[in-house]
Amino acid sequence: MSTFTAQTYQNEYLPLDGSEVNAVVTVTASGADASAASSSAAAEIVIVDTSGSMSSPRAKLRAAQQATAAAIDCIRDDVAFGVVGGRERAYPIYPENGALVSASSATRAEAKHALAGLKARGGTAIGAWLALADQLFVTAPNAIRHAILLTDGQNEHETRDELRRVLSTCEGRFQCDCRGVGTDWEVDELRQIASVLLGTVDIIAEPSDMEDDFRSMIERAMGKRTGDVSLRLWTPEGADVMFVKQVSPTIEDLTGRAARVDAQTADYPTGAWGNESRDYHICVHVEPHAIGDEMLAGRFTLVVDDEPTSQALIRAIWTDDEQLSTRINREVAHYTGQAELADAIHDGLEARTAGDDPTATVKLGRAVQIATESGNEATMQLLKRVVDVEDAHAGTVRLKRAVDDADEMALDTRSTKTERIRRSAP
Repeated sequence: MSTFTAQTYQNEYLPLDGSEVNAVVTVTASGADASAASSSAAAEIVIVDTSGSMSSPRAKLRAAQQATAAAIDCIRDDVAFGVVGGRERAYPIYPENGALVSASSATRAEAKHALAGLKARGGTAIGAWLALADQLFVTAPNAIRHAILLTDGQNEHETRDELRRVLSTCEGRFQCDCRGVGTDWEVDELRQIASVLLGTVDIIAEPSDMEDDFRSMIERAMGKRTGDVSLRLWTPEGADVMFVKQVSPTIEDLTGRAARVDAQTADYPTGAWGNESRDYHICVHVEPHAIGDEMLAGRFTLVVDDEPTSQALIRAIWTDDEQLSTRINREVAHYTGQAELADAIHDGLEARTAGDDPTATVKLGRAVQIATESGNEATMQLLKRVVDVEDAHAGTVRLKRAVDDADEMALDTRSTKTERIRRSAP
């Protein structure tokens, strides 16, 4: 069992009439070793697109077969697993009896044998694929449930409402990492799925890269020790929660997912945890107080398997000392910048697609500036594939005339990955 700790970073001082309290809370899970992970009940499903487009080129389907086989090899013994095929309907590739099976040398070999016979035909209905995965996960009721979804195309054989209804059913029941191979799929479509199901989204530009990515996702999933963790935020009467966002390792707005505990308290889902740290940005609106007054603006509690554990406090103190009230907290400023970076990339790419080059240049220039200031080198390298940088610190850029679709989609999908704040060792 992991041990969870929480620590608050904020400037608690507000000026006269100040009403907005911001804090970054770092949550760290530690202490569970590999044997603890092995003892955790887990369930894994790989959802493979087998629609007709996966045969063009044929290397895509072959790579999907090889990558899924590699993923199956990474599933530890006794983990419940299965493989789902997706066309305009979903079907079980392995096993075929409507239930997940326990991983062993024999069942892994059977699953890989079943993969060898895959053929690509038909259309794409991703909601149906997820619905079948959800049905299969029911046969592993107490497990930490994780899925990988691979597609190369758009969700053409069901409506957006149909997909939304399925996602609403699946939310909170399993997590799903989504991957698009090639450039004919929609980033926003897979991002919606990954966001609702607390997973990741990324592009696999070349089929040959698929195997390493699948193996990495399964290894991360196998490292999860704790499956039911929520953030419980209490705020005083009269206060309003403006937002609760995960800001590291990726940006994910959790505000709309609040599950009300009582009038002052709500729980926010976080998914499964291994040994890792994540950062959360909380913003609370409170009524202004008199100079010298102090109040508890929020209490942040980790709830693990329905049991409250570590807490962090969010304070507000009103002062007429301008030096105190205008002091910038490094953590809050850093992650505010990372959120602005993601927005600037999204807006810039949208403007570029719409042919609005002046707006695209300004937005992507601002993205370059923020990436430079925050040391987000990974995002900077992606930006350089879309713009020519003249002055990184000033954000002066020129749009490239010819941009590979895969480079643009990579920048889009990875725009919400943040650079962690650098902290000195205690």
